[in-house]
Amino acid sequence: MMTNKMQQTTKYTGVFKDLKSGMYFYQTELGIDRITGRRVRKKARKDLTGRPFKTATAANKELTRVKREYYQANSYANYQMTYREFMQNIYIPAYKTEVEESTFSVRKGAFNQFCARFGSKKLRDINIEDVQNYRTYLLTDADEGGAGFSQSYASLVFGMFRKTLDRAVTLQYLEFNVSKRIKAIPKSKAIVPYWTATEFKKVIKQIYIGDFLEHLYFVMLWVYFMTGVRVNEGMALWWSDIDLDEKRMRVHHMLYLKSRTDWTRNDYTKTADGKRTIALDDTTVDILRKWRQRQKTVGLGKDDDFVFTYDGLPMIKSTLGRVIQRYANAAGVKPIQGKGLRHSHASYLINEFNVSVLVLSKRLGHSSPDITLRNYSHMWVGADTAIVEQMEGNIKVETAAVSSVKFNGNQSIKKLSEIGAPPSTPPEQCKGA
Repeated sequence: MMTNKMQQTTKYTGVFKDLKSGMYFYQTELGIDRITGRRVRKKARKDLTGRPFKTATAANKELTRVKREYYQANSYANYQMTYREFMQNIYIPAYKTEVEESTFSVRKGAFNQFCARFGSKKLRDINIEDVQNYRTYLLTDADEGGAGFSQSYASLVFGMFRKTLDRAVTLQYLEFNVSKRIKAIPKSKAIVPYWTATEFKKVIKQIYIGDFLEHLYFVMLWVYFMTGVRVNEGMALWWSDIDLDEKRMRVHHMLYLKSRTDWTRNDYTKTADGKRTIALDDTTVDILRKWRQRQKTVGLGKDDDFVFTYDGLPMIKSTLGRVIQRYANAAGVKPIQGKGLRHSHASYLINEFNVSVLVLSKRLGHSSPDITLRNYSHMWVGADTAIVEQMEGNIKVETAAVSSVKFNGNQSIKKLSEIGAPPSTPPEQCKGA
């Protein structure tokens, strides 16, 4: 049945299909505004993240959320609602529809902490003192009764808490966000430890590739150091992503892994610009070629097999951390995190080859060189040494024997000129020398 010439109804009440664009939208009335007395109408073609509705189901899901939030926000019950009820019934269900499952699983711990601290308190009763005390708690050491978080993590957690109250204001549960009256926790500049080329050489010298498992660990460390891929990007690599003949590695996936048997290989990277193709050096190609042949001896190495695997299942991030710790200790170098290998790659390119910001940005999959500079600018310190060496002696010091200009200034300037002039004849004591 047609509602007009340009739209068509669907099986969902209030959801329609735009016949011109082929996309879906919702349109509904939610009742009468109690203040203005006007009808409250809602219409949208996109969800909260700005994505157009490609299916009627997606549009109906958003319409259902909008209706639920409106009715809950405009009911008397919201005046008695506790913070925990708001989080469990409103905020968290909506948040889960807006982010990836991996993101939600990471943030869930912070949400639980918010509920533990503010859960029994009425949403409207959270005051400026409560927020200030929480801020102080986040920045206080654990042995003094605080959370013991780093400043960077405390900044992240406090910002997340403020956003929960922002949502409450948007939905009209609160008139204002009381947390905005308290100063945000500034982020500290975190310097990620990394290995220099010398340290990396010491590490790989400790690995015996005659052992199948150690061979895998060697390949993992080598590829991460030589390509700078993110940990989850590397874990998601299949052999179909690597062209050994053209010496190219395609980085188009990330691995979301709950366990080695419960994982998802997502068809995207951390950012849109993260999808990239990386050139491989001959040594890396040779190492990968030999590893694939080694895998084939145990029935692996097919196009849809993981590059980093010994049994067909993906590796987990904690394994990489343990491998780094083990061989760093054996080599007598500082242990680093898995993401430290990405920083090691950046350091290697900057300090060994003085690579440009633009090239490094493209290789690392950053959306702009600004991000590269923000994270790695400290690594360029000393990178201009080679330039200084080339500058040495490039311009020969040759000055005039006599002045070619006349000064018309005052007497003091003329005196200074005379004082600074070299003697026209050698001093008495120097005659005949």
